[in-house]
Amino acid sequence: MQYEIAVSGAAEISHCCDKVILLSRTIGREIARQGCTLVTGATTGVPYFCAEGCREAGGFNVGFSPATSEAAHVKTYRLPVEPFDVMVYTGSDYVGRDIIMTKSSDAVIIICGRIGTLHEFATAFECRKIIGVLEGSGGTADKIRSIANGPYRVSKRIIYDRDPLKLVERVLAAIKKEKQKTDI
Repeated sequence: MQYEIAVSGAAEISHCCDKVILLSRTIGREIARQGCTLVTGATTGVPYFCAEGCREAGGFNVGFSPATSEAAHVKTYRLPVEPFDVMVYTGSDYVGRDIIMTKSSDAVIIICGRIGTLHEFATAFECRKIIGVLEGSGGTADKIRSIANGPYRVSKRIIYDRDPLKLVERVLAAIKKEKQKTDI
């Protein structure tokens, strides 16, 4: 069965760990290698490098754009159209795009990130999605454990790992386990 895995992360990566490009491509390749569809916010940085890795591995990826059209995606938002296989023009700006992208996925993986990534994390958390966090990647990803352990309802759906391959493997195992429960 094919699953949709969203990757959320920093569009601007100067604050991320030194290996963020390699880590992003590795996760994109592994999602493709596992036969899953990569879903991103169709932006630069982490989502872009994940999409490149996915494409390199022969996978399929979907970008959810904040824009209303390709022209607005490129000219207004200054975002790339390559290497995304399919682009969904949501016309919902970043906040609406985040919600649509997150809800369309079986799980969300967080790599580095800034405030938009925090919004996607919060959306995934509230929607009770499985969330994988690549710790050590910098930014938002390295703050989620302390945020999630605050005075909130506890979530057993957050998976933390420092190894990108193990993180994807663990996220897929959690999705499969959840799907088995709902198939009954």
